[in-house]
Amino acid sequence: MNSVAPVIDREVIAERGALQALVTAFFALFCIVGLSLWGLPFFYDFMVRQFGWTRAQVTSGNAISKLVVGPAFGFFAGWMVDRFGPRRLMMTGILLAGLALVGLGSISTLGMFYVFYVFNALGYVCGGPLPNQVLLSRWFDKSRGKAMGVAYLGIGLGGAVSPWISHLLVERFGWQMALKLLGMLVVIVAFPMAFLVKDVPTENSVSRRTTLRPEVKGAFKKASLYLLIIASMCSIAAVSGTQQNLKLFLSLDQHYSQAAATQILSLVLLFSMMGRLLMGWLADRFPIKYVMLLIYTLVAAAIPFLFLAPASAPMYAFAALFGIGLGGDYMIIPLMTAEIFGLQVLGTLLGVILTADGVAEAVSPWMVGHLRDATGSYTAGFGLLIGVGLLGALIAMTLPKKARA
Repeated sequence: MNSVAPVIDREVIAERGALQALVTAFFALFCIVGLSLWGLPFFYDFMVRQFGWTRAQVTSGNAISKLVVGPAFGFFAGWMVDRFGPRRLMMTGILLAGLALVGLGSISTLGMFYVFYVFNALGYVCGGPLPNQVLLSRWFDKSRGKAMGVAYLGIGLGGAVSPWISHLLVERFGWQMALKLLGMLVVIVAFPMAFLVKDVPTENSVSRRTTLRPEVKGAFKKASLYLLIIASMCSIAAVSGTQQNLKLFLSLDQHYSQAAATQILSLVLLFSMMGRLLMGWLADRFPIKYVMLLIYTLVAAAIPFLFLAPASAPMYAFAALFGIGLGGDYMIIPLMTAEIFGLQVLGTLLGVILTADGVAEAVSPWMVGHLRDATGSYTAGFGLLIGVGLLGALIAMTLPKKARA
């Protein structure tokens, strides 16, 4: 009888720890990705109008910062997560993301714009998907897909409410003060939860330092890792290139009002919440490879509807298809990586994959914006995104269903 009680106590503690990890990941992703990263494109047209910058310039902040931060810190961040746990990295990332928004609300020159976008990129690398994916993968096993889907609802919810919050703040305080207030909100909401969360279940806290090196070397000898990286880069490029230019396209090219553009942006993120739950549910029941293929196909199939703007029905169709695909895109990578290579080196491999994704995420919006400035239309840029998205889907078909028990 006495031996049963400690077992029950450990199970209760484990359940509480898993729930706390899930809630922490939800709010960290809500703030760092939903509000901080995906909320920033809402302010691009204000910068174009006030400072006279081009579309390529306002989208180049994301590009330059990711190209600087990703290769320099992405792999290191993954190594840090595997070695010391995700908690400390998350706290640092949250503070950096909040500082970035406050700083971007104070800029008047392109140089300072780039400086604070670097802080934004550092916040994303240190406190965004990478540490949260590892945190959830360590706390959840059989329901990992569902847990990832629920946590990634934070991105969808944050991205869905961010345009409305930003619109209200801009109307009342102006766009620069609105950015400062968003930065404060990021820190107030996310930092206390990251401070309190536990890195890993007690029974899994034994040091893994002696076994990491051969596991990592083995992963880099497999062609499936490189196929996964390329497929992920293609789909992320299609997603980011569309998402980062969408407000500019709607507001400046299609002459949507601020309220109407906000509605479309919000619809995309609302559908992304449905996509995260749906894809998480599918990933727990079907081979993850096929779920990945479905996600990538939806992203590529949605973009052509933008050619039919400003008609209402095609834009709603775009919001639905792109939102559902967007919802699954980022969360499917850790699930597929864990499926093929296991959990022991997940942080290190995700550091590599997310670094490569960061390059694609950086270059794609800038390239689409540059094509728009050069040709006077988004036709060439959107066509490029469709081709890249389809290429990612084709490569995803070559991935193994399951390479590891």
